[in-house]
This record gives sequence, C-alpha cells and structure tokens, in this order.
Amino acid sequence: MQALNRSEWHPSRRTVLANASALPLLALPLSQAQAQFRVEVSGVGMTQIPFSAATFRGNEAVNQDIAAIVRADLERSGQFRFVDPLAGAFDENTAIDFSPWRSKTSDALVTGSVTRLSDGRYDVRFRLWDIVKGQELGGASYPVPVAGLRNAAHKIADYVYEKLTGEKGVFSTRIAYVTKNGRQHTLVVADADGENAQTALTSNESIISPSWDPKGRQLAYVSFESRKPVIYSHDVFAGSRRLLVNFRGSNSAPAWSPDGSQLLATLSISGNAQIYAMSASGGSPKRLTQSGSIDTEPVFSADGGSIYFVSDRGGSPQIYKMSAKGGSAQRLTFSGSYNISPAPSPDGRWLAYISRVNGAFRLHVMDLSSGAVSAVSDSSADESPSFSPNSRLIIYATRDRGQEALMTSTVDGRIKTRLASARGDIREPEWGPFTR
Repeated sequence: MQALNRSEWHPSRRTVLANASALPLLALPLSQAQAQFRVEVSGVGMTQIPFSAATFRGNEAVNQDIAAIVRADLERSGQFRFVDPLAGAFDENTAIDFSPWRSKTSDALVTGSVTRLSDGRYDVRFRLWDIVKGQELGGASYPVPVAGLRNAAHKIADYVYEKLTGEKGVFSTRIAYVTKNGRQHTLVVADADGENAQTALTSNESIISPSWDPKGRQLAYVSFESRKPVIYSHDVFAGSRRLLVNFRGSNSAPAWSPDGSQLLATLSISGNAQIYAMSASGGSPKRLTQSGSIDTEPVFSADGGSIYFVSDRGGSPQIYKMSAKGGSAQRLTFSGSYNISPAPSPDGRWLAYISRVNGAFRLHVMDLSSGAVSAVSDSSADESPSFSPNSRLIIYATRDRGQEALMTSTVDGRIKTRLASARGDIREPEWGPFTR
C-alpha cells in the first residue's frame, strides 16, 4: 500500500463424538474453484453509519466493481448503511462539495480511480471523506495485478472500517471450508465474502476440521485417505502438504496454539479419544485429559493459557475448560443435553458453540465473563462456528433451502449474511487470521 496522504456426509463435527473411519488425495496449488457465491444480507442493525461509495473513475476497464465490493463488505459488517451516491464523476482528486452529500444524509464518502500502469498492473487509488465535518480522512494507492483487484477493494473497505469505527476490518482476510460434490471432497480457500474461491485440495475421501495457523499460511485438516483419520498440514500458497499426526488409532480435531508452536489433537492411542498437545514440528504427544470418556474438539483460548473442549464425561456432550497444561476441567455449558464445537473469540470475550434445542442444532454465544448465553440463529442445522479475527462476526455452516450453506452473523445475531453456493454442499468453515 502507498499512502496518498452435514448428516449425509461421512463424518462431520456434529458426529465427532461417534467413532468415524473413512483415498486418492491430490495436493494442488490454488486454482479457481467451481463454487461462486452471492451475498444476501438480512436483519436490522442498531446504529449504522450511513456512507456512500461513488463508482471509481476508470473502473469500466476492469472486471471488478471496486465501489460495489467496498459497499458489500461494509454492509456485511452490520455497522454501515449504504446511501446512493450523487450523480456525476468523482475520483480521489475531486474537490468535494459537502453540502449536497449532507442533504443525502451520508456521513462518509469514498471516491477513487482505477488506472492501468505501464507494466500491466492497475493502480487502485481512493480517498475517504468525512461529510459531516467536511474534511478528508486519508487515502491510499494499491498497485496490483488484475487478479489483485478484489483484494485491493477489500483493503479499501478495511481502511474505511478502521477509520470510522476504530477497529480493524476483516474484509481482506480469508476463509476456508469444505465442499462435497458427489464423491469429491474439496478444501476451498476464499475471500472473507466467499468470492474468489480457490481449490486447495481435492479427495475422494472425507476432509474435515480445517484449522488455520496463526500466520494464515497453513491449514491443518483431517484426511481419511489412509482408511483412518490422519492429520496433514497444507501450505495454501505453495500447494504442498506434510503429514503432521499419524499415531495408532484415530487422529482428529487439530487446533493450533496462538503462537503456532503447538498443535492440539484428539488421539485414541490409549483406546478412547483423549486430548493431546504436541509440537507443531512433530515429536511425542503429551496427554492432557485423563478421562474414561470421549474428550474431543479441543481449541486454545485467545491467550493460549486454557483449552476449551467437548466431553461426554457427565453423560452427554458438554463444553469444558481446563488449563493448557492439563489438569482438572470446569464444565461451562449446562443448558440442554448436547453442546459441541466450542469457538472462542480472538478478544477472549465470547464463546460460540452449537447447542441442540428441541431437536434443532443452533448457534449460541456465551459471554465468558458472565456466563450469559444467547441464541444467535433460528435455523435448525447449524455447525462449525468460527469467529472473524476482530471478534465481530461469526461464520458457520447451516442448511438453507435444502442445501448446505455458509452464513455470517454479528455476535448479537442482528445482521446475517448468506454466502450461497451455486452448487454442492458446504461444511466446516474456518475464518483465517489477519494477514501479517
């Protein structure tokens, strides 16, 4: 940047407490995936910032609508409301007459341009204006290849979001998920809005439990190509993979430590599924739970000092918390007989999970300071929640109109966005970290 100034699937997380066993696997560099998405926003927010984004000068020469992408990103956050721009041509050098924009009740305005450079790249420039105060809030320039135009737009949305809310935006981050078409299972990496989907891996056997490393480069996942669950790590940039965990019995539910030095996994070396920690570079695993029950789905807390996991030691699957060094565990969920898939927010405030209520699997959020729990969705087949790196949004899989789909929701459930696949079933979403 330059300153200007589900059930039919073989295994799933929902069936992780049941023993699962599952061939040719092909590691591929990123390539364009079949799945494309459309965005549908529903719900009513509280206080939203009204903003406009004028069509970028020169945008007609490229195949990505920069202003439209910025608009969709900001609206998806639940904190912005789009106001149609005034008629006319505007770019980052336009001297803005603020009065007519105030009359349209827009508080902020984004203007910019797209210019082809002599080396074939495109220079995407923008400027952000505070309409209420009548002043400039800054701008930037992103020289990018044509394939980088979407990411440039996401970075503009991040800039606007941070300037106007004081928090980092997540629009240039990425998500991972798994699709199934017929017998083919695909590990996909996409932009946070579900667009620009790239195939990272395909297999005729199940792929489950993708987990991003803290740098957003490696995806640990469970493969059944060896006729049993085995954990690999896939470099999404190089398209290469390495075997991480393959002990006797089942190897499942990988989760990275916040610093990337350790990996948690559910292993059945001792006979029943227990939680182990090991170096991310390999070595002997250290057993952390010592129960006679099934302990699984471990994940580190944001500070790395604790572990959340699922156990049926009390007679039904519930979520527990213990020290990252092991020891006694504290039960966290008491409402309902089935609570799984714990996902702590990066800021340490929230815990998202799936609770079965009257037979429906619904996304819930717990305030970790008070223990208060609220239902975020009213659907019936939710699974695999994962927080955005700024802790503002949750992505999860659900069933919509007869198909598996991905949803994002604000923590309070007021704004939901459906990332609907053109075809195929979608599961196991995992939101990646901020790009470093």
